[in-house]
Amino acid sequence: MNTSRRDFIRIGGQSAFILALGFSVSGKSKTLHKVTALGIEINPYIIINEAGKVTIFNPRPDMGQGTYQSLPMLIAEELEIPLDKVAIQMTDGSARFGSQLSGGSSSVRTRWIPMRTAGAAVKEMLLQAGANRWKVSITDCFAKDGYIINRVSNAKLSYGELVEEASKLPVPQKPRLKTWSEFTQLGKKSFRPDVTSKVDGTAIFGMDVKLPGMLYASIVHSPTIYGKVKSFSADKAMGVKGVRFVLKTERNFYHGPFSPDVELNQKARAKSEAIAVVAESYWSALKGKKLVQAAWSSEGAAESATSQYFNAAKAKAQSEGATYKDAAVGDFAKALQLSDYKIQATYQTPFMAHAPMEPCNATVYVQDGKVEVWAPVQGPDSLVTELAGYLGMKPEHVKINVTFLGGAFGRKAYYDYVLEAAHISRQVNAPVKVIWTREEDIQQGPFRPGMISAMQGGIDNQGNVLAFEHRLNGASIMANVFKADMRGKIDPWAGEGISIEDSPYAFPARRNSFNWVDPQMPILWWRSVYASTNVFAQECFMDELAHEGEKDPLDLRLHLLKDSPRFVAVLNKLAEISDYRAKRKSGKSIGIAIARSFASIAAHAFEVEKQGTGVKIKQIYAVIDCGFAVNPDNIVAQMQSNLVYGLSATIKNEITRNHGVIEQSNFHDYAVLRQGEIPDAVIHVMQNEEEPGGVGEPGLPPVAPALCNAIYLATGKRVRTLPLDLSSI
Repeated sequence: MNTSRRDFIRIGGQSAFILALGFSVSGKSKTLHKVTALGIEINPYIIINEAGKVTIFNPRPDMGQGTYQSLPMLIAEELEIPLDKVAIQMTDGSARFGSQLSGGSSSVRTRWIPMRTAGAAVKEMLLQAGANRWKVSITDCFAKDGYIINRVSNAKLSYGELVEEASKLPVPQKPRLKTWSEFTQLGKKSFRPDVTSKVDGTAIFGMDVKLPGMLYASIVHSPTIYGKVKSFSADKAMGVKGVRFVLKTERNFYHGPFSPDVELNQKARAKSEAIAVVAESYWSALKGKKLVQAAWSSEGAAESATSQYFNAAKAKAQSEGATYKDAAVGDFAKALQLSDYKIQATYQTPFMAHAPMEPCNATVYVQDGKVEVWAPVQGPDSLVTELAGYLGMKPEHVKINVTFLGGAFGRKAYYDYVLEAAHISRQVNAPVKVIWTREEDIQQGPFRPGMISAMQGGIDNQGNVLAFEHRLNGASIMANVFKADMRGKIDPWAGEGISIEDSPYAFPARRNSFNWVDPQMPILWWRSVYASTNVFAQECFMDELAHEGEKDPLDLRLHLLKDSPRFVAVLNKLAEISDYRAKRKSGKSIGIAIARSFASIAAHAFEVEKQGTGVKIKQIYAVIDCGFAVNPDNIVAQMQSNLVYGLSATIKNEITRNHGVIEQSNFHDYAVLRQGEIPDAVIHVMQNEEEPGGVGEPGLPPVAPALCNAIYLATGKRVRTLPLDLSSI
């Protein structure tokens, strides 16, 4: 959105002078730009008013991963002002803020330098303004706690007192950034500023939005996702007190069956039909929804089932597929032929729902050729583009108000639910809040793709691994989301976590390949995306090779990773904190797994004990090397979150489809670990001065393989299909 004069004055506290500094992150330039005027369109990340109030804009929506603190703190550190003295605001999707997508564990690692540079540049401008005022050298001044201080006289001026003069100075193109040892906030344990409001209920999530004249909509979706409305009766629904409208709407989204006609496929955008019950209260809308009688056309989906998909994927696994060049080493076929022992295994991971605690919801008001949105979304900038195209408006007529997100895991980077609200609002000429039920959130997708991993390896008489192959078979995000023709091609998303960079095992010969299989249902990125499926197969098969070669699983990994010191350090620390080498009684064992994803390395050890017909998880140990730890407490919290989310996916959940309909519907049959089910965990954050990596997702991929490797050592049984039942192994 454009910053109006009125909004600008409100944000600035009606001060006479405001310094606003932003930076371009278009990819071609990261040059800083100064904007100095009241009421003029700006590109702000930092706003300082005459009263000394500092406002920092957070460009990445917070879905619980902590960006509300971490990104503003990058600026506050260089600006020399405590974060508790800063006002934080969310960005609005305007292109001048650059990418605003919370996804791919990218927020800190991609904004590490730009955000700090913005803070450092403003600090230098304020220092120069202070030096000019005192007629001294800039080296005679320093910044601290929102003041510029004269080293000689100990005089000090607040940032607010200097903002007018600073705003007229040239913007430093290459301001000096602090060294690691100079940090006073980064790397230290600190209180997240959003915690208090989330505890006392004042934080605004999408579900909390209320507007004058707002109506509520509850949607009757097609049970087969892509279905169309054949007919419906609204008589009973309209009899519910408070129901104002029952009307046909649409779910407009990219996912649709792939067409062999590539040109047609690339232009295609699926539209399933739905029925909206619009009322004065959500309760009335929901009650009315249950009384709508509808007949549906399945659009051919009634014949589809997940069992058919996995059978097709297993059949595809018999052929090699398209080869990933980033994981190709030597002549795999020859190395396998020369191996003394050949080992094969097939691993299966299911489709998964995202199931955030806060289901999809959005409040939208379309009027007078403009639209305003209040919603929990992961990328307001991409929503501006998508909504403008959908409604036929100019992007500058789209205003996005980002709320806190009650979980997302990738789902709220896909905006079909926002477009639904816009479609209904335009029909009823009022602001409309759409709230999906838990059942819709689980059954309507999109889902994590189910995958088949066909593994093949060769070892010699001494147990040395000579050949290693990972054949990926399944759905493609490139095909399903971006409408790319993936026949005979690799999907770069699908190779996550098992490239040589992410899995640098020194195999003499290695090959990864991909076969595309149409899922006939919508798929999407899910927390850690394909790394969550690939690493399960990769790390379990590593243990299979170790067992066949009579090697200790840790020793085999250390040997194959000896030229990757950060991996070795993580494994050694894991062995230390878990007492891996200790002798354990019969029926009790420890299994390990390691993975690199989103530029961070995580390794887990699960200690389990055989109990009756099953096993019990006794303890979890986890280590992460995510480079420099911006906020160690938050990193531990994200590792804990990954353990819970990953373990729920390993021992609890799967999405299955029969006759085109998703069979799971709510937490009774798509469960999340409850507090009493969560094992104790010891988490260690490695300390170093490497560039920051991701934190929100890297802790998930090693969960399933570490547990399954422990189960094998305790029971002698290999788990190759998820989910598993701990009570009957």
